[in-house]
Amino acid sequence: MVESKASSSAELGLSTSIMSRTAAVAQVASAYAAKESSTVADILELVDGLSRALYLAEQGAQTQVPAQPEVAHPPKAAVPAVAIEDAVQDDKVVCLCCGQSFTMLKRHLKAEHGLTEDEYRKMFSLPASFPLVAPAYSARKAEYAKQAGLGKHDRRT
Repeated sequence: MVESKASSSAELGLSTSIMSRTAAVAQVASAYAAKESSTVADILELVDGLSRALYLAEQGAQTQVPAQPEVAHPPKAAVPAVAIEDAVQDDKVVCLCCGQSFTMLKRHLKAEHGLTEDEYRKMFSLPASFPLVAPAYSARKAEYAKQAGLGKHDRRT
């Protein structure tokens, strides 16, 4: 009663190479889709590119099939996870990409979103003066530096 995959794929007219190629693309795409930052457009582009590359590799004619023309997409308008007005609180700053709260955003932006501070500010049209460190933390560090005598250099000696 139980049919093997080989006989059912033969009935459908699918070769094993097509099935293995499809399975490989599906496995990579599902792993990529698990990323929080992946979009539907990114996943579809990945599937298309992988399918094409695997087909070409299988055919052994990587340069014979013309590449699809690149279509310039307008930059996506970034939608903040929280209101920009609510992103900076006294003891924390909230990431506009994902909504998580931090004392400092720099490391999070690079590690989780692959963004520099300038790219992050441009993405959400923030001014250069927009704080990426919690104000209370900055004040505490500044006070400590003053108490330690940092920044007081006697230039006469």
